[in-house]
Amino acid sequence: MAAEPPVSFADVREAAARLEGIAHRTPVLTSRTLNSLVGAEVFIKAENFQRIGAFKFRGAYNAVAQLPPDQLAKGVAAYSSGNHAQATALAARELGTSAVILMPEDAPRSKMEATAGYGAEIVTYDRYTEDRTALGHALAEDRGLALIPPYDHPHVIAGQGTAALELLQETGPLDALLVPVGGGGLIAGSATAATALHPGIRVIGVEPEAGDDTKRSLESGARVTVPVPRTIADGQALDTPGEITFTVNRRLVDSIALVSDAEIVTAMRFAFERLKIVLEPSGATPLAALLAGRVDNPPRRIGVIASGGNIDVDRFTSLVTG
Repeated sequence: MAAEPPVSFADVREAAARLEGIAHRTPVLTSRTLNSLVGAEVFIKAENFQRIGAFKFRGAYNAVAQLPPDQLAKGVAAYSSGNHAQATALAARELGTSAVILMPEDAPRSKMEATAGYGAEIVTYDRYTEDRTALGHALAEDRGLALIPPYDHPHVIAGQGTAALELLQETGPLDALLVPVGGGGLIAGSATAATALHPGIRVIGVEPEAGDDTKRSLESGARVTVPVPRTIADGQALDTPGEITFTVNRRLVDSIALVSDAEIVTAMRFAFERLKIVLEPSGATPLAALLAGRVDNPPRRIGVIASGGNIDVDRFTSLVTG
C-alpha cells in the first residue's frame, strides 16, 4: 500500500479557509505583449502584492496558527534569507506571540529591516560556512521556541499551495504551471493543489543555473547537494531540496527549467516596464524561463507564480541598469 502523501489537497483547502480574511487574495495579471512573445496565454499570480511582499506569509501563518496555545505563548523561531523571516515575524505578531529569526549576515538589508519592523529579534550567521538548519534547531531548543521552517513542514507547504489554488479558481484549467523553486515548499504546495484540480497539468519548476539542486535531485531520484549558490536570486540560494518537499515534488513535478542571472534581470525589467510591477530576482525566475524560451513545447494556457517583490530601490536599479 502506498504511503499517504505528507500534504493533501484537503490540507490546502483547510489552509485557504484559515487564511481567509488574513492573507491577501492577490491579483492575476495578463499581458498581450507577453502572450505574443511566448505564443501562449499567460496568467501571472502576483504574490508581490501579498502581505510582507511575498507568498511566504501564507505558509508561515498557516503553521503558526496551528500551534498549541501553550507553545504559541512561548514564541516561535525561524531561519530565512528574508521573505520567510518577515512572514514568520508578521504571523507571530498577528497571533500575539514573539519571534526570533536566524538570517544570513549578507541578507538584503531591506529584508532585515522589514523583519525587525514586524517586531522580531534577529540573529545572524554566515550562510557560506555555517549550517542554518542546525543553528535554527539549536536556537529553538535553547529558548523553548517552536521552529517554523521555511519550506520543509506540511503546514507550511499547505499554506503555500493556496496561491496556486486561488490562481486556478480564477483562471480555470491551465495546461502548465511555472513555479520558482528554492527549498521546494511553494512548488510542492502548488503541485498538490494544481494536480488535484487538473490532473493533466504540467507543473514546471524554475531554478537559477547556479542552484540546480532540485533539478539534479529529480533527475537522480535522490536529494543532491550542490555548493551554496552565488546568484542574484537570494531566495533560491539553497544547496539541497527539503526532505518533505522532495517527497512531494518527485511525484508531482514534471520538470525543472534553469535560468541565468542575466535572464532573471531581463524578466525583472520586462515586469517593470510592461506589467508595471516590481519583482525581486527569485520572484522573476518563472517569467524569465518563459521569456528566454526555457520551457519545452510551451502549451496554450500557462500559469506563473511571481512569488515576491521584496527588493529595495537601490538594488533593483543597479540590477536592471547594470
